[in-house]
Amino acid sequence: MVLMERQKKAYLFAFLAVLFWSTSASAFKICLSPEQLNVPVLPLLFGASLVSSVALFLHLLLCRKVGLLKSLSKDDFARSAFLGFLSPFLYYTVLFKAYSILPAQQAQPLNFVWPLVLVLLSAPILKQKIHPRDILAILVSFFGVLVISTEGHVLNFTLSDPLGVALATGSSIPWAMYWIYNLKDKQDEVVRLFLNFTFASVYVLLLMLVLGRFQAPSLRGALGIAYVGLFEMGITFLIWLKALKLAKSTASVTSLIYMVPFLSFIVIYFVLGEQILHSTVVGAVFIVGGIVFQKLRR
Repeated sequence: MVLMERQKKAYLFAFLAVLFWSTSASAFKICLSPEQLNVPVLPLLFGASLVSSVALFLHLLLCRKVGLLKSLSKDDFARSAFLGFLSPFLYYTVLFKAYSILPAQQAQPLNFVWPLVLVLLSAPILKQKIHPRDILAILVSFFGVLVISTEGHVLNFTLSDPLGVALATGSSIPWAMYWIYNLKDKQDEVVRLFLNFTFASVYVLLLMLVLGRFQAPSLRGALGIAYVGLFEMGITFLIWLKALKLAKSTASVTSLIYMVPFLSFIVIYFVLGEQILHSTVVGAVFIVGGIVFQKLRR
């Protein structure tokens, strides 16, 4: 009975996280769009990372885990600095730029190929073998990428926006690398996230100062930034970690992630007013289908 109650709570937290992540594409587009909040890429990332860092620090404070920061070694901080460079800094810089170029309905599923990019990168980095099943799954998913990026005109092979497509799919590389190198990080999950976002905030601030692009957002822009920092990043990551801890197995809740692209389409349609193309839905089915196929037990 206790296990059943824990599993129900795990599903509840996981579904809540999925709902928040389903609004992310629309939130990114609203913040970045010149017709709406008009927040540039770097200020958006800086503000969102800073908000996320504060939220995570407050969690550490409430859970009396701040003392864990004092026990970290120089190597721990160096690893966190490297991971923070991969994500949030590099990952979200590329991803936000993609959202500033592409319609949200394209950028969201194209970024979703990262689990298969992780498989590809695990071969040279972790010396893991790629099986024929993995190759087939990758081909299926990348066919979905082709369908979305050509808006269904696969035979013509004319990309709707080559730079946007390259950025949206390319953002999966630093994200996959982040998770690969995360395997060696044995710190508390929240401590690790806090340090990653803190280092990323410093990187973005320095880059803005060097480029001369530091600017204060409007009040509406600040609210949009806060939403991204809390519900794409900080709070939602905490909710997801809670779901994983309560679940009897991680697989029982991680499968809910595959709902995100399709729930995102609903939000995008009603919030942004984008007409969802048939090719977008078909492409997303291929992308998610390839990932599911790769993860199924032989």
